[in-house]
Amino acid sequence: MSALRLSGGPCLVEIDIAGERLVLLPEKALFWPARGWLLVADVHLGKAASFRAMGVPVPGGTTRETLDRLDAAIRRVEPARIVFLGDFLHSRAGRAPATLELAAQWRAGHGAIEMVLVRGNHDRHAGDPPASLAIDTVAEPFQAAPFLLCHHPEPREEGYVLAGHLHPAVRLFGRGRDSVRLPCFHFGERVGCLPAFGAFTGSALITPVRGERCFVVADDCVVETPVR
Repeated sequence: MSALRLSGGPCLVEIDIAGERLVLLPEKALFWPARGWLLVADVHLGKAASFRAMGVPVPGGTTRETLDRLDAAIRRVEPARIVFLGDFLHSRAGRAPATLELAAQWRAGHGAIEMVLVRGNHDRHAGDPPASLAIDTVAEPFQAAPFLLCHHPEPREEGYVLAGHLHPAVRLFGRGRDSVRLPCFHFGERVGCLPAFGAFTGSALITPVRGERCFVVADDCVVETPVR
């Protein structure tokens, strides 16, 4: 592993998984340089709109925040393809006109980038992205040797799984009773799980065990945390 600081910018992390160099980005995405692919899990566009449709007062602006961060990742690595590892849209109720219009405007600004969605559990209910977004949809596993790109982080015999779904996070403790909960990348022997990308998503605490590796996202840095 090596940490890179580019032009005084955020701290990135390079790791080797299944013989391939992968770069972990502080935008909570993963870049595969050999193919020029950017991997993003659990965008959940329209989640806030879904809650508002149910009468739950939640803040607006999360779709723009999510797409702005995706723009930042694109500027950083200039990918040839983006692979969304499931849950691109949150629900049918979240397909609000304003949400879809923002997504269409964003997609129009990146017409040269191929985009693929590996369907997740929310995609089954929300439906595929509108055709106007030009995002191809496939069922898991999406094979890209040596990896299997999936939504569910379940081991498979055919290759190393890169997935999302869990929204992994860890709690780090400071002196006294201080603690902080941070999203993380989590890599086991056969499965790697990306943090949730969307601005309005929760997280689930995980407990890495010996032999696994965990990288937290803190502000503009990705940092490996010791596994006890």
